[in-house]
Amino acid sequence: MIMKERNIILQSRHHRPFLTDVYYRQNGARKPIVIFSHGFKGFKDWGAFDLVAEQFADAGFVFVKFNFSHNGTTIDHPVDFVDLEAFGNDNISIELDDLGVVMDWVCSDNFPLSKEEYNRDEIYLTGHSRGGGIAILKAAEDDRVKKLCTWGSINELGKYWAQEEMDKIKKEGVIFIPNSRTNQMMPIKWQMYEDYFTNRDRLFIPDAVRKLSIPFLIIHGAKDETVPVASATEMQHWNKAAELLIIENGNHNFGGKHPWDSEELPKDLERVVEDTVKFFGR
Repeated sequence: MIMKERNIILQSRHHRPFLTDVYYRQNGARKPIVIFSHGFKGFKDWGAFDLVAEQFADAGFVFVKFNFSHNGTTIDHPVDFVDLEAFGNDNISIELDDLGVVMDWVCSDNFPLSKEEYNRDEIYLTGHSRGGGIAILKAAEDDRVKKLCTWGSINELGKYWAQEEMDKIKKEGVIFIPNSRTNQMMPIKWQMYEDYFTNRDRLFIPDAVRKLSIPFLIIHGAKDETVPVASATEMQHWNKAAELLIIENGNHNFGGKHPWDSEELPKDLERVVEDTVKFFGR
Protein backbone atom coordinates (compact mmCIF):
# COMPACT_ATOMS: atom_id res chain seq x y z
CA MET A 1 0.00 0.00 0.00
CA ILE A 2 1.23 3.50 -0.83
CA MET A 3 1.58 5.69 2.25
CA LYS A 4 0.77 9.39 1.96
CA GLU A 5 1.94 11.97 4.49
CA ARG A 6 0.25 15.12 3.21
CA ASN A 7 0.36 18.82 4.10
CA ILE A 8 3.28 18.63 6.52
CA ILE A 9 4.20 22.17 7.57
CA LEU A 10 7.79 23.34 7.12
CA GLN A 11 9.16 26.79 7.91
CA SER A 12 11.03 28.74 5.24
CA ARG A 13 14.08 30.85 5.91
CA HIS A 14 11.99 33.80 4.74
CA HIS A 15 9.36 33.87 7.49
CA ARG A 16 6.59 31.88 5.81
CA PRO A 17 5.42 28.31 6.42
CA PHE A 18 4.81 26.00 3.47
CA LEU A 19 3.32 22.57 2.87
CA THR A 20 5.06 19.35 1.90
CA ASP A 21 3.84 15.86 0.89
CA VAL A 22 5.63 12.50 1.11
CA TYR A 23 4.53 9.41 -0.85
CA TYR A 24 6.16 6.00 -0.43
CA ARG A 25 5.50 2.28 -0.30
CA GLN A 26 6.10 0.94 3.22
CA ASN A 27 8.12 -2.24 2.74
CA GLY A 28 11.22 -1.96 4.91
CA ALA A 29 13.51 -1.24 1.95
CA ARG A 30 15.79 1.80 1.88
CA LYS A 31 14.56 3.87 -1.08
CA PRO A 32 16.06 6.85 -2.93
CA ILE A 33 14.33 10.17 -2.33
CA VAL A 34 12.98 12.18 -5.27
CA ILE A 35 12.17 15.85 -4.54
CA PHE A 36 9.91 17.62 -7.04
CA SER A 37 9.74 21.41 -7.57
CA HIS A 38 6.66 22.90 -9.24
CA GLY A 39 6.82 25.72 -11.77
CA PHE A 40 5.79 29.37 -11.98
CA LYS A 41 2.09 29.86 -11.12
CA GLY A 42 2.08 26.23 -9.98
CA PHE A 43 1.64 24.34 -6.72
CA LYS A 44 2.29 20.83 -5.40
CA ASP A 45 -1.28 19.61 -6.01
CA TRP A 46 -1.60 21.04 -9.52
CA GLY A 47 -3.20 18.80 -12.12
CA ALA A 48 -2.04 15.19 -11.98
CA PHE A 49 0.90 15.70 -9.60
CA ASP A 50 -0.70 13.41 -7.00
CA LEU A 51 -0.83 10.62 -9.59
CA VAL A 52 2.80 11.36 -10.47
CA ALA A 53 3.73 11.00 -6.80
CA GLU A 54 1.89 7.67 -6.57
CA GLN A 55 3.67 6.30 -9.63
CA PHE A 56 7.09 7.18 -8.23
CA ALA A 57 6.16 5.61 -4.89
CA ASP A 58 4.94 2.48 -6.64
CA ALA A 59 8.24 2.32 -8.56
CA GLY A 60 10.28 2.18 -5.35
CA PHE A 61 11.05 5.80 -4.50
CA VAL A 62 10.15 8.16 -1.70
CA PHE A 63 8.54 11.09 -3.54
CA VAL A 64 8.48 14.54 -1.93
CA LYS A 65 6.59 17.51 -3.39
CA PHE A 66 6.05 20.91 -1.82
CA ASN A 67 4.66 24.39 -2.29
CA PHE A 68 7.25 27.12 -2.58
CA SER A 69 6.71 29.41 0.40
CA HIS A 70 5.85 32.48 -1.72
CA ASN A 71 3.88 30.85 -4.54
CA GLY A 72 0.68 32.63 -3.51
CA THR A 73 -0.98 29.71 -1.71
CA THR A 74 -1.27 29.43 2.07
CA ILE A 75 -1.39 26.68 4.68
CA ASP A 76 -5.19 26.89 4.76
CA HIS A 77 -5.59 27.32 0.99
CA PRO A 78 -2.94 25.11 -0.64
CA VAL A 79 -4.42 25.13 -4.16
CA ASP A 80 -5.63 28.74 -4.43
CA PHE A 81 -3.69 31.94 -4.99
CA VAL A 82 -5.16 33.78 -2.01
CA ASP A 83 -1.97 35.64 -1.03
CA LEU A 84 -0.91 37.71 -4.01
CA GLU A 85 1.26 39.87 -1.76
CA ALA A 86 3.44 36.84 -1.07
CA PHE A 87 3.44 35.96 -4.78
CA GLY A 88 4.71 39.44 -5.61
CA ASN A 89 7.51 39.07 -3.06
CA ASP A 90 8.73 35.75 -4.45
CA ASN A 91 12.14 35.48 -6.10
CA ILE A 92 14.60 32.86 -7.26
CA SER A 93 16.79 33.02 -4.15
CA ILE A 94 13.75 32.33 -1.95
CA GLU A 95 12.74 29.32 -4.05
CA LEU A 96 16.29 27.96 -4.01
CA ASP A 97 16.37 28.37 -0.23
CA ASP A 98 12.97 26.63 0.10
CA LEU A 99 14.31 23.62 -1.77
CA GLY A 100 17.28 23.67 0.58
CA VAL A 101 14.92 23.60 3.58
CA VAL A 102 13.18 20.53 2.13
CA MET A 103 16.53 18.80 1.60
CA ASP A 104 17.65 19.63 5.14
CA TRP A 105 14.37 18.22 6.48
CA VAL A 106 14.72 15.02 4.47
CA CYS A 107 18.20 14.57 5.95
CA SER A 108 17.12 15.35 9.52
CA ASP A 109 15.70 13.26 12.34
CA ASN A 110 12.40 15.13 11.86
CA PHE A 111 11.65 13.35 8.58
CA PRO A 112 8.51 11.32 9.37
CA LEU A 113 9.59 7.98 7.83
CA SER A 114 11.26 5.12 9.63
CA LYS A 115 14.96 5.14 8.71
CA GLU A 116 14.74 1.71 7.07
CA GLU A 117 12.31 3.18 4.51
CA TYR A 118 14.60 5.75 2.87
CA ASN A 119 18.18 6.41 1.87
CA ARG A 120 19.19 9.99 2.57
CA ASP A 121 22.46 9.38 0.69
CA GLU A 122 20.50 9.06 -2.56
CA ILE A 123 18.65 12.35 -3.12
CA TYR A 124 17.44 13.03 -6.66
CA LEU A 125 15.87 16.27 -7.89
CA THR A 126 13.30 16.86 -10.58
CA GLY A 127 11.24 19.92 -11.45
CA HIS A 128 8.91 21.32 -14.06
CA SER A 129 9.39 24.60 -15.95
CA ARG A 130 10.89 27.19 -13.57
CA GLY A 131 11.03 24.45 -10.96
CA GLY A 132 13.42 22.64 -13.29
CA GLY A 133 15.67 25.68 -13.25
CA ILE A 134 15.58 25.73 -9.44
CA ALA A 135 16.49 22.03 -9.37
CA ILE A 136 19.46 22.67 -11.69
CA LEU A 137 20.76 25.50 -9.52
CA LYS A 138 20.42 23.46 -6.32
CA ALA A 139 22.10 20.40 -7.87
CA ALA A 140 25.06 22.54 -8.90
CA GLU A 141 25.57 23.98 -5.41
CA ASP A 142 24.70 21.04 -3.14
CA ASP A 143 26.63 17.78 -3.37
CA ARG A 144 23.87 15.89 -1.56
CA VAL A 145 22.09 15.75 -4.94
CA LYS A 146 23.12 12.57 -6.77
CA LYS A 147 20.91 12.69 -9.89
CA LEU A 148 18.85 15.33 -11.71
CA CYS A 149 16.00 15.29 -14.23
CA THR A 150 14.18 18.34 -15.60
CA TRP A 151 10.77 18.52 -17.30
CA GLY A 152 10.18 21.39 -19.74
CA SER A 153 12.76 23.44 -17.86
CA ILE A 154 13.87 26.98 -18.46
CA ASN A 155 17.61 27.28 -19.08
CA GLU A 156 18.09 30.93 -18.15
CA LEU A 157 16.05 33.56 -16.36
CA GLY A 158 17.20 36.90 -17.70
CA LYS A 159 16.61 36.13 -21.37
CA TYR A 160 12.84 35.96 -20.83
CA TRP A 161 12.72 39.51 -19.50
CA ALA A 162 12.33 42.22 -22.11
CA GLN A 163 14.14 45.48 -21.42
CA GLU A 164 10.90 47.42 -21.89
CA GLU A 165 9.25 45.29 -19.20
CA MET A 166 12.15 45.75 -16.81
CA ASP A 167 12.17 49.52 -17.35
CA LYS A 168 8.46 49.65 -16.59
CA ILE A 169 8.63 47.55 -13.44
CA LYS A 170 11.68 49.46 -12.14
CA LYS A 171 9.80 52.72 -12.58
CA GLU A 172 6.45 51.57 -11.22
CA GLY A 173 7.66 48.98 -8.71
CA VAL A 174 5.25 46.30 -9.88
CA ILE A 175 3.63 44.90 -13.00
CA PHE A 176 0.69 42.51 -13.28
CA ILE A 177 0.49 39.41 -15.44
CA PRO A 178 -2.72 37.48 -16.15
CA ASN A 179 -3.38 33.98 -14.91
CA SER A 180 -5.58 32.60 -17.67
CA ARG A 181 -6.82 29.73 -15.49
CA THR A 182 -7.99 31.80 -12.50
CA ASN A 183 -8.49 35.18 -14.23
CA GLN A 184 -6.34 36.79 -11.56
CA MET A 185 -3.78 39.50 -12.21
CA MET A 186 -0.58 38.29 -10.59
CA PRO A 187 1.90 40.90 -9.29
CA ILE A 188 5.60 40.82 -10.13
CA LYS A 189 7.69 43.27 -8.12
CA TRP A 190 11.01 44.84 -8.99
CA GLN A 191 12.66 42.99 -6.11
CA MET A 192 12.60 39.75 -8.15
CA TYR A 193 14.76 41.27 -10.87
CA GLU A 194 16.96 42.99 -8.30
CA ASP A 195 17.51 39.66 -6.53
CA TYR A 196 18.49 37.99 -9.79
CA PHE A 197 21.01 40.61 -10.89
CA THR A 198 22.45 40.96 -7.38
CA ASN A 199 22.93 37.20 -7.04
CA ARG A 200 23.60 36.35 -10.67
CA ASP A 201 26.66 34.27 -9.84
CA ARG A 202 24.45 31.90 -7.87
CA LEU A 203 21.38 32.09 -10.13
CA PHE A 204 22.82 31.87 -13.67
CA ILE A 205 21.53 28.54 -14.95
CA PRO A 206 23.92 28.12 -17.94
CA ASP A 207 26.92 28.13 -15.60
CA ALA A 208 25.17 25.67 -13.29
CA VAL A 209 24.48 23.30 -16.21
CA ARG A 210 28.13 23.42 -17.26
CA LYS A 211 29.24 22.72 -13.69
CA LEU A 212 27.12 19.59 -13.22
CA SER A 213 29.00 16.28 -13.00
CA ILE A 214 26.12 14.11 -11.79
CA PRO A 215 23.78 12.10 -14.08
CA PHE A 216 21.42 14.60 -15.74
CA LEU A 217 18.37 13.85 -17.92
CA ILE A 218 16.64 16.68 -19.81
CA ILE A 219 13.04 15.96 -20.90
CA HIS A 220 11.20 18.45 -23.09
CA GLY A 221 8.12 18.55 -25.30
CA ALA A 222 8.75 19.12 -29.00
CA LYS A 223 5.68 21.40 -29.13
CA ASP A 224 6.31 23.25 -25.87
CA GLU A 225 4.45 26.54 -26.27
CA THR A 226 5.94 28.18 -23.15
CA VAL A 227 9.62 27.18 -23.04
CA PRO A 228 10.99 26.48 -26.53
CA VAL A 229 12.54 23.06 -27.07
CA ALA A 230 15.76 24.88 -27.99
CA SER A 231 16.22 25.48 -24.25
CA ALA A 232 16.70 21.72 -23.84
CA THR A 233 19.08 21.27 -26.76
CA GLU A 234 21.15 24.23 -25.56
CA MET A 235 21.57 22.63 -22.15
CA GLN A 236 22.82 19.41 -23.69
CA HIS A 237 25.26 21.47 -25.76
CA TRP A 238 26.54 23.08 -22.55
CA ASN A 239 26.88 19.72 -20.81
CA LYS A 240 27.77 16.94 -23.24
CA ALA A 241 27.27 14.25 -20.59
CA ALA A 242 23.61 15.18 -20.14
CA GLU A 243 20.99 12.95 -21.73
CA LEU A 244 18.18 14.47 -23.79
CA LEU A 245 14.68 13.09 -24.38
CA ILE A 246 12.30 15.00 -26.67
CA ILE A 247 8.64 14.01 -26.35
CA GLU A 248 7.17 14.13 -29.86
CA ASN A 249 4.19 16.53 -29.98
CA GLY A 250 4.51 17.08 -26.21
CA ASN A 251 3.39 20.48 -24.92
CA HIS A 252 4.66 22.39 -21.87
CA ASN A 253 2.53 20.45 -19.39
CA PHE A 254 2.85 17.12 -21.25
CA GLY A 255 -0.91 16.96 -21.64
CA GLY A 256 -1.70 17.90 -18.04
CA LYS A 257 -4.14 20.55 -16.88
CA HIS A 258 -5.76 21.74 -13.67
CA PRO A 259 -7.98 20.34 -12.38
CA TRP A 260 -7.23 16.78 -13.52
CA ASP A 261 -10.21 14.47 -13.03
CA SER A 262 -8.93 11.23 -14.55
CA GLU A 263 -7.41 8.35 -12.60
CA GLU A 264 -4.77 7.97 -15.31
CA LEU A 265 -1.94 10.26 -16.34
CA PRO A 266 -2.05 11.94 -19.75
CA LYS A 267 -0.08 9.89 -22.26
CA ASP A 268 2.87 12.26 -22.57
CA LEU A 269 3.20 12.80 -18.81
CA GLU A 270 3.06 9.02 -18.34
CA ARG A 271 6.04 8.75 -20.71
CA VAL A 272 7.88 11.46 -18.78
CA VAL A 273 7.35 9.65 -15.48
CA GLU A 274 8.33 6.25 -16.93
CA ASP A 275 11.57 7.57 -18.39
CA THR A 276 12.44 9.53 -15.26
CA VAL A 277 11.85 6.42 -13.15
CA LYS A 278 14.13 4.39 -15.46
CA PHE A 279 16.81 7.06 -15.31
CA PHE A 280 16.71 7.38 -11.51
CA GLY A 281 16.55 3.61 -11.15
CA ARG A 282 19.78 2.83 -12.95
